[in-house]
Amino acid sequence: MGNKMISRVKYVPIIVSHLPLYRDGAKGGKLLKRFKRGWMWNQFFLQEEYTGSDKQYIGKLQSDMDKGDGTLKYILTGDGAGDIFTIDENNGDLHANKRLDREEKAFYTLRATVVNKNTGLKLEPETEFIVKLHDINDNEPKFAKELYTASAPERSNIGTSVTQVTATDADDSMYGNSAKLRYSISQGHPYFSVDPSTGIIRTALGPGEMDREKREHYQVVIEAKDMAGQRGGLTGTTTVNITLTDVNDNPPRFSQSIYQFSVPESIKTGIPVGRIKAVDKDLGKNAEMYYSVVSGDGLDMFDVITDKDSQEGIITVLKPLDYEKTRSYTLEIQVQNTQTLDTRFLGYLPTKDMATVRIGIEDVDEPPLFEKASYVMEVKEDAAVGTAVGSVRAMDPDGYNSPVRYSIDRRTDLDRLFNVHSGNGSIFIIRPLDREEAAWHNISVIAMEFNDYILWVPVYVRLLDVNDNAPTFASFYETFVCEKTKPGQKIQTVSAVDADDPVGGHKFFFSLAMEWAYRGNFTVKDNGDNTAGVLTRRSSYSQLHKSIYLVPVVITDGDFPMQSSTGTLTVRVCTCDREGNMELCNAEAQTSSAGLSTGALVAILLCVIILLMIIVLFAALKRQKKKEPLIISKEDVRDNVVSYNDEGGGEEDTQAFDIGALRNPEAIEESQQRRDIIPSGTLNPPIRRTAILSRDNADVRDFINQRVQDNDSNPTAPPYDSLATYAYEGTGSVAESLSSLGSASSEGDQDYNYLSDWGPRFRKLADMYGAEDSDRES
Repeated sequence: MGNKMISRVKYVPIIVSHLPLYRDGAKGGKLLKRFKRGWMWNQFFLQEEYTGSDKQYIGKLQSDMDKGDGTLKYILTGDGAGDIFTIDENNGDLHANKRLDREEKAFYTLRATVVNKNTGLKLEPETEFIVKLHDINDNEPKFAKELYTASAPERSNIGTSVTQVTATDADDSMYGNSAKLRYSISQGHPYFSVDPSTGIIRTALGPGEMDREKREHYQVVIEAKDMAGQRGGLTGTTTVNITLTDVNDNPPRFSQSIYQFSVPESIKTGIPVGRIKAVDKDLGKNAEMYYSVVSGDGLDMFDVITDKDSQEGIITVLKPLDYEKTRSYTLEIQVQNTQTLDTRFLGYLPTKDMATVRIGIEDVDEPPLFEKASYVMEVKEDAAVGTAVGSVRAMDPDGYNSPVRYSIDRRTDLDRLFNVHSGNGSIFIIRPLDREEAAWHNISVIAMEFNDYILWVPVYVRLLDVNDNAPTFASFYETFVCEKTKPGQKIQTVSAVDADDPVGGHKFFFSLAMEWAYRGNFTVKDNGDNTAGVLTRRSSYSQLHKSIYLVPVVITDGDFPMQSSTGTLTVRVCTCDREGNMELCNAEAQTSSAGLSTGALVAILLCVIILLMIIVLFAALKRQKKKEPLIISKEDVRDNVVSYNDEGGGEEDTQAFDIGALRNPEAIEESQQRRDIIPSGTLNPPIRRTAILSRDNADVRDFINQRVQDNDSNPTAPPYDSLATYAYEGTGSVAESLSSLGSASSEGDQDYNYLSDWGPRFRKLADMYGAEDSDRES
């Protein structure tokens, strides 16, 4: 607003000529004068929210009576005169002193006049004019509600209208696009869409996707943007909670195919035999059902009625039973909805379900009678062993008041969860109960007289839920994250299941495990609808650095006492295209689900560490062993000849020593000076025989040079030759013996000139021995 252009408009007064007027057209009549009106204004324009440091110039009032001599004074009155608006009394310049808001007041009505400073007389009549404020886009759209609640039938077609949201903008709708709104949806894809002009929210997926039994509640966020949705416009948001209403698209189904009951033959008509239960995933009236007996040999002996509250089928007796005539009956019972079923989504599935009920008749001979035909008891599933559930009572109908003994019919309590006090009929728990395994227990209590007269009574024990199960992931979740992404990108939505059944329904809370709360890889955002989104916290990931992440998510329920568990989400790091579609993942990441667990990896690592410690200890002990002398006994005096070029042991040599030591000179132990033998005399130089060595055998040359250097540079060596035994060369060698001990007799016949042909390394050796021969000959 600092670039406002203020137009200075000088309003030219309308001049009315001074022509004489005569009344009644007569020349001699009275002369009427028409006075000139010196000024006239209609309106000025001013832009709202001016932020300049100086006063905002509006315009100029000027009278043609003003000669510029300073005798006139301009006076301003009306809305805001002197406070908001001021006028220069000398020249008529009109200014605004304050920052004005068009949304508070759109225009101001002012009046102006001109008077003589000296006399105070009005020189111009008082004239009224208007200062209007031009609008700028300084108000964001606002919705009528911050939170809307709406509903739509499940299985609706695409484009079904759900509700309409409306936003308003306080800016001037007649000026520019400041108040022209466009609606868009920022959260709720792909389930819903919104009309950009009207704000009508519609379904965006087909009937197969909008299934209440899969997901019932949705949260949609709608944005309204002014400036017709163009860049730079202001935005307002609102939240719409949408619930899918139930449609009768699920038929009832029995939880088991065969039911078995036992009743005494003395049971009275109308008394319940047992209860059967079918389950319908729908709600309300759509879940209402009725049962009927359709066939069986007990068609005319039993009936089934529907409990309106629990939607259970209660089997009752129609006629008296006689054990001697029939000992058991079989019924085929059918269940179906009371409301019309929407069969569009059932396919070939039946709309009704059938179950077989087998009723055994027990023989009774004047049995005792219970006070009630059946008992319904309730107990919490975490009740301790020994807790009393309730009690039954039976009396002897014969009038003898014979004592009655109570017991549990173990055919109805195969798991032996309950027992009954034989004397007073108190039923108590003998094993821990679990509602998640069975919410109802239909047991039969037997009352028996001492004369073996017995009677059964059904006892329905309902287990009341206790929050004793921690929520877990609804399924195994495995997702991926692109190497190039952006922080806050949702990569997976997770949900939870809980075996408990709280009265108010499940409420789950999701968070990142405490040990991961400060790591910069991923975060968990609770959506508030029993789901959570796993979001990235970094802009890049590397397969080379880490190809798989295990994200621990803590799931807590909302009941008391609160239960929680930790589920692990497997996130693979993958290469993606520009649209975020996965292209390539490391094999490690793809097979990570079938790999070793963390415990197994730790165990393997410990085994490796122990093995390395054993190897180090073995090597240390081996070094501490005393080395055996090269010459074991005085009698076994022989040279250990190290063969530099392996020429074999000859055709007759089959017991040659291992000559592989010189093939890897680096593995030979450090040479030791033989200090245990003192030579008795001067040894004659050894006889050198012509041998063909490869000049390329660098290992042999290096070994000889190293041996010569070690002996020459050893300050502790005695001034005599020491016998260095390298290896026994065997017998039958074509090269014959190289030992100096066996070649002394032929020393004088040796010609050392051939050493010069072996290269510069041996030329000096040839000169030494050749010189000695010359000395001897002389």
